[in-house]
Amino acid sequence: MPHSQTPFMDLTFHVQTYGCQMNKHDSERVYGVLENMGATAVDTIEQADVVIFMTCCVREAADVRLYGQVASMKNLPMREGSPLHKRIVAVGGCIGQRDGEKLFEALPHLNVVFGTQNLASLPTLLLASYNEGTQQGEILKTSDDFSSTLPTTREHFWAAWLPITVGCNNYCTYCIVPHVRGKERSRAMEDIVKEAQHYVDAGVKEITLLGQNVNSYGRDLYGKPRFDDILEAVAQTGIERLRFATSHPKDLTDGVIDKFAHLENLMPYLHLPAQSGSNRVLKRMNRSYTIEHYRELIAKVKQACPGIALSTDIIVGFPGETEEDFQATYDLIDEMKYNQVFSFIYSKREGTPAARWDDPTPHDVIHARFDRLLEAVARGAHASNQTAQDTDQLVLVEGTSKRDERMLVGKTPHNHTTHFPLPENKTLDDFLGTIVNVHIDEAKTWYLKGHLIGQ
Repeated sequence: MPHSQTPFMDLTFHVQTYGCQMNKHDSERVYGVLENMGATAVDTIEQADVVIFMTCCVREAADVRLYGQVASMKNLPMREGSPLHKRIVAVGGCIGQRDGEKLFEALPHLNVVFGTQNLASLPTLLLASYNEGTQQGEILKTSDDFSSTLPTTREHFWAAWLPITVGCNNYCTYCIVPHVRGKERSRAMEDIVKEAQHYVDAGVKEITLLGQNVNSYGRDLYGKPRFDDILEAVAQTGIERLRFATSHPKDLTDGVIDKFAHLENLMPYLHLPAQSGSNRVLKRMNRSYTIEHYRELIAKVKQACPGIALSTDIIVGFPGETEEDFQATYDLIDEMKYNQVFSFIYSKREGTPAARWDDPTPHDVIHARFDRLLEAVARGAHASNQTAQDTDQLVLVEGTSKRDERMLVGKTPHNHTTHFPLPENKTLDDFLGTIVNVHIDEAKTWYLKGHLIGQ
């Protein structure tokens, strides 16, 4: 329905997003859908007539936060001038998919629930709730559609998320994602390249290829993974910077690794989740690789792309993890000197095998291990960043520091966050979304500091 014919012309909306890059991409589609209905985006919940929560259920804290936020909106006054007497509240994403219409029982003032498979139904659900004053829910278990066919409003004009697969077939014993995102499905290669070319023609500087497991791309369509072919094809569009997330070690092929050596616009950065340094724990996690194989992969990557920056995911306190298991993980972190580590204490997710396993390890022991790991992470990140000291780096400007509006912030090819002063008589708009040359004067643990060259 054209937005000129909908009652949403006079409404404002706000999207609250939690979780992974795929959720962020889905939220960009929600922005596009709502704006196509005629609604206007606003920065806060208080200003919004319609509030959409795009949720993540990977960790328990996300559930607690969502239920708390939605419940707190029950008595939140409407904005001045709103045509509505009551705010329209919708929950989508992974919690929407997992809990479905059960959310209406826990949150009676909730209006709309939709899942990961039916973003395209959101306009119909919102309009029905608006017109009929009823709760509307739709949860599809599977779908042949990709959200990329929907209207989109990108968060940044210089960067684009580009999903190449959805879903996951790995069924790690701790992970809820296959249950809420469905089985792995790949987009046709020509559709991916066409979308990438559209972004390049629109002036986008950086494309990030997305999937729960990007390097298994194409197995369902072509009988074997063809992620290396996708990297080559998207690189040939002329995009200045190409990245991808997330990789699974069991599917990282020599062909993909080779692209780091030969594609100049493929950034020298790899996120390769290890999850644990212990083979015993990896087997219980159903990760399908050994830590020896993981180390071999990292060695190959470093040979193909010397100086590549690495990041990983680590779970501490997986059921049955012993001190010896944890020490193996600690040793891996200490050895690899990751640029960044996303480390988490294990969070039980109902519906997964690991949720049924008892663990006698005291919580204080798990937390002490986690604190020790963070110390190793910080040492490694600091050591990794020192390689940038006194070098010139091409930085894609993403904004200004939250603490200092005269300090620009951007990312190097190695994904290092970099701060440098905004020149006198210049504004952020002069640099936003551009790639500039920065000399690195100081390498901190979590960021770099420098100054613009030639300004």
